Amino acid sequence: MGEPITVLRGGDGRLIVRLPYSPERIEKMRTLPGRRWHPAERYWSIPHTPDMPEALLKLFQGETVEVEAGLVPQPPSLKDKIHAAARARHLSPRTAETYAGWAVRFLKRCVGEPGEAEVGKFLFELADSNRSASTQNQALHALLFFFKEVLGRELRRGGPIPRAKMPVRLPTILTREEVGRLLGEMHGPLKMMATLLYGSGLRLLECCELRVRDIDWRGNRIIVRTGKGRDTVLPNAVQGPLRRHLIDVKRRHEEDLKRGAGFVAVPEDRSGEFLDAGREWGWQWVFPAASQLLDTGTGQLRRRHIHETVLQNAVREARRRSGIVKPATCQTLRHSFAAHLLDDGYDIRTVQELLGHKDLRTTMVYSTPFNSGGIRLKSPLAGLGLLRGGN
Repeated sequence: MGEPITVLRGGDGRLIVRLPYSPERIEKMRTLPGRRWHPAERYWSIPHTPDMPEALLKLFQGETVEVEAGLVPQPPSLKDKIHAAARARHLSPRTAETYAGWAVRFLKRCVGEPGEAEVGKFLFELADSNRSASTQNQALHALLFFFKEVLGRELRRGGPIPRAKMPVRLPTILTREEVGRLLGEMHGPLKMMATLLYGSGLRLLECCELRVRDIDWRGNRIIVRTGKGRDTVLPNAVQGPLRRHLIDVKRRHEEDLKRGAGFVAVPEDRSGEFLDAGREWGWQWVFPAASQLLDTGTGQLRRRHIHETVLQNAVREARRRSGIVKPATCQTLRHSFAAHLLDDGYDIRTVQELLGHKDLRTTMVYSTPFNSGGIRLKSPLAGLGLLRGGN
């Protein structure tokens, strides 16, 4: 019997694999994502992910593989199951984390057999604690997903399961002059990001997560790849500043590459294309963060995108400095994009597609007189001759 393959726990979130030499074994090792050869120590290392030890055992099936105690994967946790189901249905990691949080909270409060009655009781408790209608409905959607995709059975709607009625709220809309004042109080990449929220109708996270490959200069469009995906307009006015900004971003990326870094996170379905996919220029963030962080799963020094709270705080400060009294946020700039397009006479279906709304009724809220530059009719009060001369 030949020398066994040994798998040990290493540092920085990696596993050490001592592999007796043979060309066949080397070729197999090279199929593992994130593997590295350490010539000085003469061993391989691989990311210590939950499924990696099992993948290694399957890869070298029929050979003697000695694995350090505790490295064999444990049964997946509830959160792991929800995240796996969410990935299979192309939900965002944030949605998966939110759904997992609601499922854990529900099971902690559940005293009987999980079912319609317990879900209804949980949702009524949320209502009694003055949680908003959107929070209650978010919890309901999370539990519907949990029961169907993880437990394998669907909840019967109605009966003991309440659905909170959403209040009708008109979105806050800035005038064009107010948008100009707000953007005038911002500078640098954050100003460019806010400009795209208004000029392209991007959502906050869509803007933060833009990659170089999402900018179609020839087509004057931005490709939004989240959800079902859509195209939206790339304003001519921002193209010059954006090109200059990307020159600086590329210069910094090339410096990162020289230092052996230059990685960004790539979607899981693309990470297996080739080992250095995350170092390609097209995958880089349009608005990268200033610092880099070590990803313990892969050992890569990665640069994140600017965090959404940074942009939110910048918009809040710009609103304060500009003297705008409306409660303007990043989402307000997207609302204003839609209302101003409709006010300019663009078709509501076109605006719906640019915003990525599934339901036309969601877009129609921007077509009210309140959101199209004000109401232009004359009030009947004007004919009474009241309030003249200060009386």
